[in-house]
Amino acid sequence: MNRMDNFVYEYLVRVCFGKDCVRQHLRQLLECCGETVLLAYGGGSVRKNGIYDQIMGELKAADKSVVEFAGIMPNPTYAKVQEGATLVRENHVDFILAVGGGSVIDCCKIVAAQAKSSQDIWEMEFTDHRYPQEWVPMGAVVTASGTGAEMNNGAVITNEDKKVKADLLGAYADFALLDPASTLSLPMGQVISGAFDTLSHCMETYFGKLDHVILSDEISEAVMRNVIRNLRILTENPQDMEARSELMWASAMGENGILKIGKVTDFQAHQMEHQLGAYTDCNHGQGLAVIHPVLYRHIYENNIGRFARFACEVWGISPKGKTEQELALAGIDALTDFIKEVGLPTTLTEIGITDEGILKAVADTCNITAGCCKKLTCDEIFEILKECV
Repeated sequence: MNRMDNFVYEYLVRVCFGKDCVRQHLRQLLECCGETVLLAYGGGSVRKNGIYDQIMGELKAADKSVVEFAGIMPNPTYAKVQEGATLVRENHVDFILAVGGGSVIDCCKIVAAQAKSSQDIWEMEFTDHRYPQEWVPMGAVVTASGTGAEMNNGAVITNEDKKVKADLLGAYADFALLDPASTLSLPMGQVISGAFDTLSHCMETYFGKLDHVILSDEISEAVMRNVIRNLRILTENPQDMEARSELMWASAMGENGILKIGKVTDFQAHQMEHQLGAYTDCNHGQGLAVIHPVLYRHIYENNIGRFARFACEVWGISPKGKTEQELALAGIDALTDFIKEVGLPTTLTEIGITDEGILKAVADTCNITAGCCKKLTCDEIFEILKECV
């Protein structure tokens, strides 16, 4: 019988959302977090936009001793994780505060777990298939939305020695502070890329198994429509705070587990982009924008009813006078047109990736997911990537 999977749902992250939420909540949330805080952030934009000073002010008011962990890169490396874990151990850090987007938060999730373990966490998870049961407590101040990283314990880390960009499991944040105004200082390209990542998370769940529609799918359709509508608004008016607020909450909804209840998710496009990132360090959202339509044209016939529904329910395409195949392809075309509309790339050439040798290496090392409606081979992935060029 094709039925919704059994599930256990528990949500561990306390979310404070809205304007001035850092000022309103952070000091109180820090009261029970110990004396020494690791303040983690990226390349320095938090210093330029005033968020660093605001956070330091709250930490000082909470009488915390601060250890700084700066320079976390957009595709955080395993070496950076180990650097952070060493800082935590040497300074007897009680709490980690990640300030930034998905890269900073992901890095801190694994830092928090590695700092509590004497075993190399990469070997623990990929060789021994054991996962962290304890970690240094952490919280997140989200300054760039799209990944939904603050909502779960998954983290995407690049192991440069192994040429692998992969998903690890680490800490859950105790709390997450989401102020849409914090995204105003971001370049619009980064905002658009992040919003597409949210749309991708929804699609990767929606096109997974089961084939028939359940409540999780209908919620996912609403989130996808919301992202599409508000990203269009934001490209016309980058100062629209309502659109920024909706996109930030949509990002959280995409990764807090609600859409995944009862599903075996797809995430084959993500696995392809992750390995592409391991070899080229390409922008995550841009890579996904290139891969998704090409991948979908290769697999849609294996779940044609779902792709046809995607066209109707997400893109508003009328089924009148169309076959199921025509409708499915119209939905993929609508996705492609939207990608162009918001200024994202549609080919790997546009982001400077043309080396067929790299694409072959990506295909040969790509993780094959169980949830994709068609189980691909490495050779098929290579053909898809070549078509992306």
